[in-house]
Amino acid sequence: MQLPHATVISLADFEDEQLLTVKPTRTAGEYCWTCTSSTIRYCIQTYGLDACTYIDADLLFFADPSVLIEEMEDRSVLITSHRYSPAYDQSATSGTYCVQFICFKNTEDGMSALNWWREACLAWCYNRIEDGKFGDQKYLDDWPNRFSGVHELQHIGGGVGPWNIQQYDFSYRNGSLMGKELASGKDFPVIFYHYHGFRYAEADAFIPAPNYQLSKNDLKHIYSPYVKALTSVERELKEKRMSQQFHETVEIPRIRKSIRRMYKLYISGHFREFYHRSYFSR
Repeated sequence: MQLPHATVISLADFEDEQLLTVKPTRTAGEYCWTCTSSTIRYCIQTYGLDACTYIDADLLFFADPSVLIEEMEDRSVLITSHRYSPAYDQSATSGTYCVQFICFKNTEDGMSALNWWREACLAWCYNRIEDGKFGDQKYLDDWPNRFSGVHELQHIGGGVGPWNIQQYDFSYRNGSLMGKELASGKDFPVIFYHYHGFRYAEADAFIPAPNYQLSKNDLKHIYSPYVKALTSVERELKEKRMSQQFHETVEIPRIRKSIRRMYKLYISGHFREFYHRSYFSR
């Protein structure tokens, strides 16, 4: 696609003997998790970076994230908390912290934590809960005590997601998306949102956040911009005559055989957890 600001790194570039040894024992998803720490280390070592920040693919930024990095000050590792709403507290299984946005500086403290994480993931990184572990994520739980120079992000706008969105309300002010913490009334700029679980569905529809409660305010201010961003990317791919292959396309139960379901989806804009693309442009 000739992306001017991207350096594309293939698997063959960074897969070393240790990764290739464990690759047959992991699913594709588990292997991606296994590789997270290795890709960060590869970038730091290969390009001589002072720091490297990993971000999940399903994030959308509403503001400049440099404010999050600046919060680290002289610390060497930045981790972000899930900040679960009580109804969705999964800290015991999915972990206190989310890998979604994690930064390592090329310092003794930063590389010590990164190398430990890499070795731990090579030894065990699976999509199941076992002995206090889950994927590459539960390893982060004790980092503030295990390593020196670890900072837990305090900016509420870094790491809004479906597991904590119930705690906030959103509005636009002077062109910027602002959040309000309902419990304290505190205002904050939204830096990024994590669209965990977002799925494409048939009939040009989406499932925004299965198993999580969303309000009309959330759909308008958080999910509508994401659908518009995806639509823009789809259009760009089509113009460049590139094919699109979605991770999965969910079937809507008997949508083609039910006039009531079709009416709700196409006219009302949504049916159960399915939202038509047109809903987000209203």
